[in-house]
Amino acid sequence: MFRGVFKLSLDAKGRMAVPTRYRSLLVDRYAGKVVITVDPDHCLSIYPLKIWEEIERKLDHLPTFNPSARKLQRALTGHATEVEMDANGRLMVPAPLREFAAIDRKAVLMGQVRKFELWDAEQYEENRKGWLKDIKGIGEPDLPDEFASLSL
Repeated sequence: MFRGVFKLSLDAKGRMAVPTRYRSLLVDRYAGKVVITVDPDHCLSIYPLKIWEEIERKLDHLPTFNPSARKLQRALTGHATEVEMDANGRLMVPAPLREFAAIDRKAVLMGQVRKFELWDAEQYEENRKGWLKDIKGIGEPDLPDEFASLSL
């Protein structure tokens, strides 16, 4: 569904333009509603609202007496902010979330099938180099069992 890498700029109010190819999909299928939240890798995750609601239900069912589960719930659900795409195809990225991901003006939007990741442009470039270098060393012992039969 969502794929590709898009370089973009946030305006002075913190709005980002959704790539044209995804605007009608977000409006037609999801009424232009998304949820933006923090990601453990210090970027932001942007989910269509319907998809986020599935994730939110799963987070809600995690055991509340498990400290790791509570941290995850607090981070993801606590920072989740519902945003609606405006008539110009823009999303307002809330200031606290921009601050978390250190996003000022230049950003990179990266499709991740069911969601987007929004990165500070410099941080993305730094990480991208590492991802591409690390992918050369990925072998079967590093992959989960579910990937044993995956062919690319």
